[in-house]
Amino acid sequence: MFAVDRRLLTRLEPVVRRVLIVDPNAHAARLITDIMKGLGTREIMVEADQHAALKAAARLDPGLIFTESTGQDLDGEAFARALRRSDLVCRRAPIIMVTAEATASSIKGARDAGVHEFLRKPFTSADLTKRVENVALKPRNWVEGVMYVGPDRRRFNSGEYSGPSKRKSDKPSDAAMALAEAKDQAMRILAAALDQFDADPAQAARAVKEQAVQLKAIGIKAADSRLVVAVGALEVTLAGGPPSKATLSAPIGGLLAMHQAAGAPLRKAG
Repeated sequence: MFAVDRRLLTRLEPVVRRVLIVDPNAHAARLITDIMKGLGTREIMVEADQHAALKAAARLDPGLIFTESTGQDLDGEAFARALRRSDLVCRRAPIIMVTAEATASSIKGARDAGVHEFLRKPFTSADLTKRVENVALKPRNWVEGVMYVGPDRRRFNSGEYSGPSKRKSDKPSDAAMALAEAKDQAMRILAAALDQFDADPAQAARAVKEQAVQLKAIGIKAADSRLVVAVGALEVTLAGGPPSKATLSAPIGGLLAMHQAAGAPLRKAG
């Protein structure tokens, strides 16, 4: 175990205090356990399959989760998707996927399942610590959609990944552009949630509620009173009882029409 600066340990502490490791290989789980103890982890739970892991997550409320990609009774991508779509307090906890099969398709699959980082075996203490630093110190915006739930995939941190999210042009150049990008993404998710509502009503409703929160904050920050008022109409609908596609159509339609009138053509939410 290499030496870690105490100031770094202090910054990592809120995330690494409680850790869940999902791995059927006892030796691999022990290696991660030992490294994480060196980084200040106080509580660690190890589970071998995804069903037991979800129950453990409910009990432990981990700040960080490691999962092997495959194993007997374990599909790391399925576990990540199930956690993200659950009602557990830790559903947004960073997930680091560990595997010996670091192919382009496996990396993309992990990213699209809502995983934060990808760690290839064999790895060193430094490799693992770097991944922990990334998720703890470089938080990404949360995307609450219907087809996708997890951290913003455009900011995928993994050192294994060399795709579009590594381009400097992917980053907003200023605060105004960042707000416009966030607003556009929220509108696209609203459109997708309405379109896909019947396929998954619970997740679609959760996605709509999250976008209402995001758009209201954007409207206040940008001093856009029209946006704030339009979001208010959506909030009233959401507060009126369990939403349906029929009750959401008018307030979401109003928001989308206003967005398009401002010259922002909607693309499909990715």
